[in-house]
Amino acid sequence: MAGKWTVDRMPDQSGRTVVVTGANSGLGYWATAAFARAGATVVMACRSEQRGADAADDIRADVPDADLDVRRLDLADLDSVAAFAADFGADYDALDALCNNAGVMAIPYRETTDGFETQFGVNHLGHFALTGHLLNRLREANGESRVVTQSSGLHERGEIDFASVAPRATGTASGEAAGGDLQGEEQYDKWDAYAQSKLANLLFAFELDRRLDAAGIDDVTSVGCHPGYADTNLQRRGPEQSGSTLRLYMMKIANAVFAQDPEQGALPMLYAATADGIEGGEYVGPGGFMDMRGYPTEATPSDRARDLDAAARLWGISEELTGVEYDLDAPRAEPAEK
Repeated sequence: MAGKWTVDRMPDQSGRTVVVTGANSGLGYWATAAFARAGATVVMACRSEQRGADAADDIRADVPDADLDVRRLDLADLDSVAAFAADFGADYDALDALCNNAGVMAIPYRETTDGFETQFGVNHLGHFALTGHLLNRLREANGESRVVTQSSGLHERGEIDFASVAPRATGTASGEAAGGDLQGEEQYDKWDAYAQSKLANLLFAFELDRRLDAAGIDDVTSVGCHPGYADTNLQRRGPEQSGSTLRLYMMKIANAVFAQDPEQGALPMLYAATADGIEGGEYVGPGGFMDMRGYPTEATPSDRARDLDAAARLWGISEELTGVEYDLDAPRAEPAEK
């Protein structure tokens, strides 16, 4: 990835349709603005339609001809995910890029509508289900389409706990049958849960690309990315939900001193979604100081993120928990170098 890639180098997006989850704030907001400025129709998938509408108004103030479509999507509710995908499919014939961007970070233990630990449920399972529901629309794109899944450098700390969680929503009697303590029911640490969910994001992104390749689907590619350390509302939600004024104050100081702005933090996602030369299976992140800031480059994921057995196992568990099955068989062997 030569040179300093910025939004000025984005290919023209006219005639393309993009879905961005969490589009009303932070990285999703700036990615939406960049897509719209480049000519794309952007479907802003937001938990709050009002906040989405307010964000769309702000973007239009800067990009008057922005083609924005605000729709409700609650990744913590699989019925909402299915409804969003069905409504999208009724109104759009094809999808050119899906940016699985929304997420929560280091929050107190909570459960989604379906009984999943919220960080695992929102960050991974919600996006797994959404991508599965939209795969046919991605395949209908005129040319290559991309699935871009936002991870984090903290995925390196993550471990997928396959040892002991039975999600209440499935009525599974055995924790092992459901895949381990993925839901943090036996022992919950908010940072471990976040790191696990971000590792799951990469395992999913890479496994999806392998399965697409194995199925001979060359016109859909899957890419992982991370923003480095970007100043967004994501860092504030944990302290706010915990009621910790001190932690919130310390987080604000850290963001002011160390973080890059969210517009810069959105660049890896935009690069992964639009840049020439992306083949699928890459992991894009900032190439500056400690991979926390700078311009997009191909990053190196952890060995755990490339674990084929863990990826295949997580895939099966995710299909079981969400009820969303992909018509993609597992690759029989490790794929050849691209």
